[in-house]
Amino acid sequence: MASQEIEALTGALARLPGLGPRSARRAVLHLVKKREGALIPLLSALQAVEERLATCSICGNVDTIDPCAICVDPRRDARSLCVVEEVADLWALDRSRLFPGRFHVLGGRLSALEGVRPEDLSIDQLVRRIEAGGIDEVVLAMNATLEGQTTAHYIAERLERYPVRLTQLAHGLPVGGELDYLDEGTLAQALRARRPVA
Repeated sequence: MASQEIEALTGALARLPGLGPRSARRAVLHLVKKREGALIPLLSALQAVEERLATCSICGNVDTIDPCAICVDPRRDARSLCVVEEVADLWALDRSRLFPGRFHVLGGRLSALEGVRPEDLSIDQLVRRIEAGGIDEVVLAMNATLEGQTTAHYIAERLERYPVRLTQLAHGLPVGGELDYLDEGTLAQALRARRPVA
């Protein structure tokens, strides 16, 4: 049996997404075994982040500075704004380096079942950013779920009176996907969004 402190560390790691009790135990054993090379640098990094962690007052990103590095980057196209549900979505899109503009994190999605209402999200802040001007296009990058599409529809209604072009991420067949393995919803969306062959 491990000590109470090691069990507490295992329990804390097991609560992280993607880690269950077994994975957490393996991670703790690795950290204990590689104390100098893994545990001490991890503790140092966690402490540094805890001391400097900030939520961007402009877009809602998580960074160690406010405004975040994306919002202050002069190379970013300030006229293009991509709206995402969560910080993880922002990081995924930014990692791809395909979107040159700036972002806005809603902090979730509308959900009647979970009791998430428009006022629980940063939709009002988004509207204020649009009202301030200087934005030509808003890309609604919601997840392809019922709640994500409901959120996108609600935002589109809120922004329809502003002179911005609203676009949405395409949905459909994944690159390399085989038709036999796709669900009916994905197939239906791919058929609805079909385009002419060039």
